[in-house]
Amino acid sequence: MSSSRAASSSSSRNRQSTQERVLAQTTLDAELNAGFEESSDSFDYSKLVEAQRDTPTVLQEGRSEKVIAYLQHIQRGKMIQSFGCLLALDEKSFNVIAFSGNAPEMLTTVSHAVPSVDDPPRLDIGTNVRSLFTDQGAAALHKALGFADVSLLNPILVQCKTSGKPFYAIVHRATGCLVVDFEPVNPTEFPATAAGALQSYKLAAKAISKIQALPGGSMELLCNTVVKEVFDLTGYDRVMAYKFHEDNHGEVFAEITKPGLEPYLGLHYPATDIPQAARFLFMKNKVRLICDVRARPIKVIEDEALPFDISLCGSALRAAHSCHLQYMENMNSIASLVMAVVVNENEEDDEVGSEQPAQQQKKKILWGLIVCHHESPRYVPFPLRYACEFLAQVFAVHVNKEFEVQKQLREKSILRMQTILSDMLFKEASPLTIVSGAPNIMDLIKCDGAALLYGGKVWRLGTAPTESQIRDLALWLSEVHMDSTGLSTESLHDAGYPGASALGDTVCGMAVAKINSSDILFWFRSPTAKEIRWGGAKNDPSDMDDSRRMHPRLSFKAFLEVVKMKSLAWADSEMDAIHSLQLILRGAVDGVVKPTGKASLDEQIGDLKLDGLAELQAVTSEMVRLMETATVPILAVDGNGLVNGWNQKAAELTGLRVDDAIGRHILTLVEESSVSVVQRMLYLALQGKEEKEVRFEVKTHGPKRDDGPVILVVNACASRDLHDDVVGVCFVAQDMTVHKLVMDKFTRVEGDYMAIIHNPNPLIPPIFGADESGWCCEWNAAMTKLTGWHREEVLDKMLLGEVFDSRNASCLLKNKDAFVSLCVVINSALAGEETEKAPFGFFDRSGKYTECLLSVNRRQNEGGLITGVFCFIHIPSHELQQALQVQQASEQKSLKRLKAFSYMRHAINNPLSGMLYSRKALKNTDLNEEQMRQIHVADNCHHQLNKILADLDQHNIMEKSSCLDLEMAEFVLQDVVVAAVSQVLIACQGKGIRVSCNLPERFMKQLVYGDGVRLQQILSDFLSISVKFSPVGSSVEISAKATKNSIGENLHLIDLELRIKHQGLGVPAELMAQMFEEDEPQQSEEGLGLLVSRNLLRLMNGDVRHLREAGVSIFILTAELACAPTAMEH
Repeated sequence: MSSSRAASSSSSRNRQSTQERVLAQTTLDAELNAGFEESSDSFDYSKLVEAQRDTPTVLQEGRSEKVIAYLQHIQRGKMIQSFGCLLALDEKSFNVIAFSGNAPEMLTTVSHAVPSVDDPPRLDIGTNVRSLFTDQGAAALHKALGFADVSLLNPILVQCKTSGKPFYAIVHRATGCLVVDFEPVNPTEFPATAAGALQSYKLAAKAISKIQALPGGSMELLCNTVVKEVFDLTGYDRVMAYKFHEDNHGEVFAEITKPGLEPYLGLHYPATDIPQAARFLFMKNKVRLICDVRARPIKVIEDEALPFDISLCGSALRAAHSCHLQYMENMNSIASLVMAVVVNENEEDDEVGSEQPAQQQKKKILWGLIVCHHESPRYVPFPLRYACEFLAQVFAVHVNKEFEVQKQLREKSILRMQTILSDMLFKEASPLTIVSGAPNIMDLIKCDGAALLYGGKVWRLGTAPTESQIRDLALWLSEVHMDSTGLSTESLHDAGYPGASALGDTVCGMAVAKINSSDILFWFRSPTAKEIRWGGAKNDPSDMDDSRRMHPRLSFKAFLEVVKMKSLAWADSEMDAIHSLQLILRGAVDGVVKPTGKASLDEQIGDLKLDGLAELQAVTSEMVRLMETATVPILAVDGNGLVNGWNQKAAELTGLRVDDAIGRHILTLVEESSVSVVQRMLYLALQGKEEKEVRFEVKTHGPKRDDGPVILVVNACASRDLHDDVVGVCFVAQDMTVHKLVMDKFTRVEGDYMAIIHNPNPLIPPIFGADESGWCCEWNAAMTKLTGWHREEVLDKMLLGEVFDSRNASCLLKNKDAFVSLCVVINSALAGEETEKAPFGFFDRSGKYTECLLSVNRRQNEGGLITGVFCFIHIPSHELQQALQVQQASEQKSLKRLKAFSYMRHAINNPLSGMLYSRKALKNTDLNEEQMRQIHVADNCHHQLNKILADLDQHNIMEKSSCLDLEMAEFVLQDVVVAAVSQVLIACQGKGIRVSCNLPERFMKQLVYGDGVRLQQILSDFLSISVKFSPVGSSVEISAKATKNSIGENLHLIDLELRIKHQGLGVPAELMAQMFEEDEPQQSEEGLGLLVSRNLLRLMNGDVRHLREAGVSIFILTAELACAPTAMEH
């Protein structure tokens, strides 16, 4: 299919192309269905697919009657599966107007276990449904049938009056009636004490948590995780993530199977394997269960007087089409469970603002399916199916997020390449620049080749047609598309290019941008078939599959026939990039973009400077005005920490007037407990590192003094001058004082919370709540003010579905994704999990959109049982919402670093083992004394590295109270010093630094008792720091002294003091501070090493001091050792 490109209509053209593909596939679906029904013996699947492709469009349009008949047949079937029964009810009287053939037996058979009923109910046309069930079940069913959305309370637990058997009643509205599915309840698998959506959500809680915890950026990881969770949750033999491509064909994108099954991962299937009618039904009903393809379906008996046909499209019991049952059996799949993955349509040029009601939001499309297959009959109860549906919705939310991330990355890449190419054209106004240089036009978008026809000459790049073929393409464009400035097609054959077959398998898709009538840019793509991962022996001559039967591998072959002349589709963003480059090239060729002379360039720069200065002054004035009128507290300080900004809101909260605050140091205005927090935040901000969502407390003054400190959550913003240097810090804050007090009181309170909820005090935040079944049970005055909905209008309504929903609710949510996210956070709290504040937004009664943060807390009774949830709404600044995203990204980054550390620790062991083996082998050779000494030094260094790798808990070793044990053994101090010095010799040689050891020989060779490996680690760390901060050509000196202390007759302790003296300015103060501060957030590698070494010294009953003298710095290390027993004997 080809399309002439115009930037303003790319999305509408894309939608039109999609609609044409859908109509074409629907026609082929009808042909396949008719062929199957007429004669299954002569049914040839692959020939019909190929014949459809070669059929003229005019003849295809004449098949509309067959298409209509096919759609009616699919959507108006009169059969159900046998694992349940069905009733259709009149909406007003609730009398039966249709029932499945097995319904009388399942719902009215008398059981001997139940006391005899005087007049057992009889099920027939006209029977009132309430007469079939006990009073409690009948009342629950009657209540559900009275809702506008009758499916809101599904599943409804009912009990038969005659047999006492429990059933799940699943209700939905069809044209002209209500349809109720009844499925037997197995109390051993799912307790029949509760029904409803929230109970089903709990089944998927663990799987949802795993998906929510995934780091973003990998669609493959997301799909692999969801199939694994569904596999564990449902117990099917095979679970697949089946993704639809733009041309509607499908691919098994992720898969997990029980051992022994043939994998389908990577296989592609034609679009006709899942007909358009089936896809429509998946959009309507998100879950489809087939229990047994070999079971006989049950007929539905209707009232003959009905003026309409009852549709079973919404019924979970609807029988599968015979063609599909045959298809499944050929795949050796006897049972299946399928969940639809519905996402936002990607319309790049026609987006609706985010703050629009749900019905105006983007259209939804079917991204794909989560497909479960089983080799034997399998039934999944409705609560578990509902849990799977919810899991698929959460998965769809994350798919949407991945699309957004991929789109942003793609657009950034294209924009970067556009900038580079434009700069190349600016320097040399000729199109040849962007085909002969690097990068070139092939780097702008994904393609296999490109070409430029300019000035009658041809330049080719990558996989492109020959020069004569390119000239022929240009001639065809001038004749057939003379009025078009560009063209894009996935298939030159389908676009009508007569020379398409001559291009062979090299070129199939093409995008064109005309610079003018004679100069043209081309981009080419190869056929898709080259990029598909084929499975099985597709070209095996001995493959004798029956071509008339549908099964995976044959469908796969049919797919090759369909797509062998097509390439990947050209995305709208790619065509936009081409169009932008086209406009730039036109300007370059026409002489609009010319190299600028130096004089004029200087004038332009001067003008820009003047304009920039005026603009900066205007922006500064506007910022001052915004700061003064802001409804949140804003503080500002200069580079010395002196307050130079204090807005009216800050003065109002603290009681400190603006004039009194200006000029005071910020640390004098905060509580003592917050001084270190603010000091660190200020220090980092002045370095250009802006912290987000930092909490600290500010002192109150004057009339506010007795109210206690103000609790702020603050974002730091560095203030910069014209040279981009940081000259101060602005703190944008959010007052959390009242919110924290209310939350604390709710945490402490046991039963008297009503006084808080219904307190009219305007400082009480909006609060609403729900009981354990999901009914709204609390709605305070602040919530009424925020939403416009009064308490009596929302109480006793379903919180999820009636009060909040993406459609037909009191407070409309932005889209289905927002509803799913709300379900997740409330369900997590009901399950007893701790929940974080979550971004939340809704439309109030007047249609105004409110963005806020939602805190959900579980509500417990005196026995500790969860009885519901309380939800607190906090309306934050925009900066705080961004801070939540920053925090999540930081947590993910920390996790990745931890995994990388674990991998490195494991990977280092193998080369270390190799080094150890080599040294042992060298010891067995003829080595002189010096060589043996070097081997001994290497052994000591090896022991030190092993000790470091064995420190499994990185956090523990950084703490003063570290539980690491010292390994006590005999060692010689000389070995420790020599091994430590050897670790800095290469660095010393590079800087010309001389290391001298001023140690008594008798002392060096003395045998002592302690942890020599740790002492070696400590000494090497301080030596390394000393060498690093010593000037070139200087020296580092090591000296020591030891004092013996006797404890009794047989034990002598040694108080060891090692001094490391080096020249120069010494170690920076901030690095020394890191050695003494365990909670330093910006810990450098050197600072971390010093901190660990100091903690190890303290384990040895020692410590470290640092002295600075004129031009000299000294580390003084102390430790307590013991004389070795062997030495004492001597």
